Amino acid sequence: MSNFWNVYIIALVVLNIVGCAWLLMWTRKMNPADMPADGTTGHEYDGIREYNNPLPAWWLYLFWITLVFGVAYLVLYPGLGKFQGVLGWSSQQEVAQDEAAYQKQYGAIYADYAKVAIPELAKDARAMKIGGRLFANNCAACHGTDAHGARGFPNLTDSDWLYGGEPERIVETLTQGRTGMMPAWKEILGDEGVKKATHYVMSIAGRQADAGLAAAGQEVFATNCAACHGADGKGNPLMGAPNLTDKVWLYGGTEAAITQTLAEGRQGHMPAQKDLLGEERIHLLAAYVWSLSNNR
Repeated sequence: MSNFWNVYIIALVVLNIVGCAWLLMWTRKMNPADMPADGTTGHEYDGIREYNNPLPAWWLYLFWITLVFGVAYLVLYPGLGKFQGVLGWSSQQEVAQDEAAYQKQYGAIYADYAKVAIPELAKDARAMKIGGRLFANNCAACHGTDAHGARGFPNLTDSDWLYGGEPERIVETLTQGRTGMMPAWKEILGDEGVKKATHYVMSIAGRQADAGLAAAGQEVFATNCAACHGADGKGNPLMGAPNLTDKVWLYGGTEAAITQTLAEGRQGHMPAQKDLLGEERIHLLAAYVWSLSNNR
């Protein structure tokens, strides 16, 4: 935070507190000479007259208590620009303390599990219960509580893997994350080129396609798509390029969905979990994910 914004925030907070205190002082007493004889403000609408009575004492006391609490809070905790408060509290520090306490209580358990190979660990029912909770807390938001995924989020219970389903590849995916990049081809191929490529992709996937367009699209595919998806369209796990010859589609396998993918591209992102979970918990989580498609 720059010094300007630091001073600006401090001034804004202090002025608000002082302004509220001044307003309470100004309104705590009312001069009877400034009021009509009947004690009203002189406003009347539809037979209803507005009185100008002072606030109840208990209400004013609550306002003052709130102001005192606010000042005390700002002295003890962060709130005035760069000032961290006399207690030196921070949310990062609290998270670190919670993490340390968690590690102290459960670290030995994760360390023991980390020594077991993933295929063997996947057979441990107790370990998989812990892995399931790790999945629910960190992965289910995207992949679903049942790990069946959704549009744009892979199904983790089948045998189709963009980057490989071997234990070490799953660990790598969880640790480093993945960033998929399917470039947009509309500007390069034009609408007609995209249409040809779409029908060729549909044809190699066993879907109904226009034979003429598919034949013309084969050359388009070979020139522009084969470098990632392979000459046979079966994909490349090293690049995260999907197999286009099966029935598994991350963004949908209809003509409209494939056309959109080719024309506009896709930008998928799997966040890295290394800093959040650490190697030992990733090992256990990887075993759980591996078990979803192997321990049947």
